[in-house]
Amino acid sequence: MNSYAAFLGHQPVISLAELNAVIPDFSYKGTIGKQVAVFESGYELDTSFINQLGGSFILARRITDKSLSLNEIPKILENELQGAKRGKLTFSLRTVGIPPKQVRELYRACKQRLKKSGRPSRYVGTDKKAAPAIVLHENDMIDGKLGCEIVILRDEEGELWIGRTIGAQDVDAYTKRDMDKPVRDTFVGLLPPKLAQILLNLGVWAATRDKKSKDSKKLKLPKLTVFDPFCGTGVIPLECLLRSCPVLASDVSIKAVNGCNKNIEWIRKEEKIAKKDVASEVWKQDATKPFDLKNNKPDVIVTETSLGPNLLKKPTLKDVQKMKTENEALQANFLKNVVETLPGIPIVCTFPLWHHSKGKTQLVKVWEVAEKLGLEPILPHEIHPEKTGHNSLLYRRPGQMVGREIVIFVQKKK
Repeated sequence: MNSYAAFLGHQPVISLAELNAVIPDFSYKGTIGKQVAVFESGYELDTSFINQLGGSFILARRITDKSLSLNEIPKILENELQGAKRGKLTFSLRTVGIPPKQVRELYRACKQRLKKSGRPSRYVGTDKKAAPAIVLHENDMIDGKLGCEIVILRDEEGELWIGRTIGAQDVDAYTKRDMDKPVRDTFVGLLPPKLAQILLNLGVWAATRDKKSKDSKKLKLPKLTVFDPFCGTGVIPLECLLRSCPVLASDVSIKAVNGCNKNIEWIRKEEKIAKKDVASEVWKQDATKPFDLKNNKPDVIVTETSLGPNLLKKPTLKDVQKMKTENEALQANFLKNVVETLPGIPIVCTFPLWHHSKGKTQLVKVWEVAEKLGLEPILPHEIHPEKTGHNSLLYRRPGQMVGREIVIFVQKKK
């Protein structure tokens, strides 16, 4: 089994759920610090894997089987750079549980070791903060051509986990598809591409969780047909196409439909995704009205349902109660429609959670409706629900007035 360390995003529980969902033999070993998950898997994970994750920004693989001391780090770094091209090397240390003074001593010792072996080098990052992911890409430190990053984690018992960074999120790629796409609708709020990836991965898991994975060292994520009935300008459909997942998308707003189509055309051109290779279809439809997809049935529904109006200031409790009543009805009618016209299809969706002057408010009645419809909320193995009172996950950035309750529904077996 390979040992890995994933540096999780600002919502670590959701990030951990995503890892659990996409890796069939995921074996969680614990968390070091607040946001580094150590796990084992028989799969050979690499950069292409982390590019399909929304919740982890750095992935490292352990390179030592036994516990070593910090004094041996310079030698380990030298060994890892044996195959690097000639010229000046770039290296970084990503640490958890190591005091800044020791980090500073370490990278100086590493530079000295490399200098003695005839390899000039430079260190990126500081003694308090590791180099950003974008720096690792810019300096070819992921593939080891011009450098590398050593990861050092010290647990509560003082044991060291030493590895090498094998994948880092491509920040430029996220910025490009978030900011450069031709149509952005800031009025209705924006679903971050990273969260769209997480929802997609949870959806794929929900649709395939009972199927055995093929015996292969290379992890290949399933390519399923995904339906987004609240597509907006197409954040989820774009992520589907990038994953080679055929996508069906609809929205009650013709403006949104047109915007989604334009964005799909843009991503196809930018990433050279031919229609014959990955199909897509977008149409206008109210998500509470019957779906006619008998000839093109999706494998899973992944969607950001309505979170209500875009709020510019913290709402009053009275304002929230009105929004809650309207949203409860929409969500309930949507779920009823899915169960009636697309029976058996798993659903990954979001419910709004409002933060207002008196505290916070979330949906209640829709959960009662879901129970009556035979919908069961599930989460990946060993992922415990957050403080929502339901079997769900909570996503909220600091200062946001409307958070998201992430729900995975499957139809109960009769």
